Amino acid sequence: MTWFVDSETGRLRDVLLCPPHHYKWIPTNSIAVETLGNGTAFDHDRVRAQFAELVDALEGAGVTCHYVEPEPHLPYQVYTRDSSQTTPWGTLLTQLSLPERRGEIGGILRFYQENGVWNYASAGSIEGGDIHVVRPGLAVIGWSGVRTSLLGARQLAGWFEQRGWEVRIEPFPEHFLHLDVLFCMAADGLAVACLDALSDDFARWLASHKITVIDATYREVMAMSCNLLSLGAGKVISPRHSARINQALRAAGLTVLDPELEQFAQGGGSVHCLTMPLIRDPGA
Repeated sequence: MTWFVDSETGRLRDVLLCPPHHYKWIPTNSIAVETLGNGTAFDHDRVRAQFAELVDALEGAGVTCHYVEPEPHLPYQVYTRDSSQTTPWGTLLTQLSLPERRGEIGGILRFYQENGVWNYASAGSIEGGDIHVVRPGLAVIGWSGVRTSLLGARQLAGWFEQRGWEVRIEPFPEHFLHLDVLFCMAADGLAVACLDALSDDFARWLASHKITVIDATYREVMAMSCNLLSLGAGKVISPRHSARINQALRAAGLTVLDPELEQFAQGGGSVHCLTMPLIRDPGA
């Protein structure tokens, strides 16, 4: 089987997850550093229960869940978004930046080995949380210089551009970790984003492509409230604590599935980070 994704919003059919058996907070991003510094209590029972809520939401929407085998020394392996990227031509293996996460490539290779891969990032680091296949022919790659390097972003952009795609490389402050902390597509033509933390030109670029934005605050960003997953067909998964944004999504006509994910959000990730779409229906 060849995995296929040509948009962030086509109906989701298959997704890659990793059970949180070994998940814990580690100081690899500003949100986790703040959580650890505040002495917030980590609760592994709640982690397991919240992950089960996410799986229930996905399976209830008809999505087939596949799993990477978790390894004890890789606590952030649960964030499957970063270690690969599904494209219209198959799987891209990304190149993780942090030493604490580079070992994740082992489980990813084992998962994909039966179907092969389309390409391997080799020019610099690039992580899936910075890659947004917005719609057929249109993509944006975030670049902070910490997780995704400019060389890594340019290499991937070049591969898409060779196939006739328009690709924007968007710089953003390293404080925010990945672009999907600041920007995610909720449905075709609708995004949630923190425009204050992104360039004015990016806002104009979104408007030029007829993408409306639900604008998020800095406080909502740091609670991972921009980090959501479109299921397509008028549905989206967004964390329960994102109350205002969820209300705005419902007002826009979407059905919002809202599992509790605060234990993951306090570690610097949420539903977009926890999921790698493997198959979506082709976008319009």
